[in-house]
Amino acid sequence: MKSCRLLVCALSLFSCVTGFAAEFRTVGANPAIMYDAPAERGRKVFVAPRGMPVEVVLTYGDWAKVRDVAGDLSWVESKALSSKHNVVVRAMNAKLRASPEDNAVPVFSADRGVILEVVETAPPGWVKVRHRDGLVGYAKVADVWGN
Repeated sequence: MKSCRLLVCALSLFSCVTGFAAEFRTVGANPAIMYDAPAERGRKVFVAPRGMPVEVVLTYGDWAKVRDVAGDLSWVESKALSSKHNVVVRAMNAKLRASPEDNAVPVFSADRGVILEVVETAPPGWVKVRHRDGLVGYAKVADVWGN
């Protein structure tokens, strides 16, 4: 009986781990102060610009521990985050294309650090995005972070 319970626990833990998907959020309409601890009396690490994508690693009360594009961890008040989906360009000069194909016509290019809004899901390996100027194109998933 005890070994049966252990097996059930192990299987449920395995299903939780394998079913894990990263939760990406975006800094809301205003810049957000990032802290080294989940409290306003913590040390202020930096100010994240509005629209910056972050990966939520953990939530603790009204706070979220997040990872940024550089891999740095910090804490932010959950109310400062939006469910809007943005990505940030990681490549030096990412080519955004008219369709999700390597040989498709480039629509525009974006430099490292540019924030793009995710428009819709695309075929595997691609993401359809919109620049703040209104230009829309497909980016390679390898060229962006936050999805």
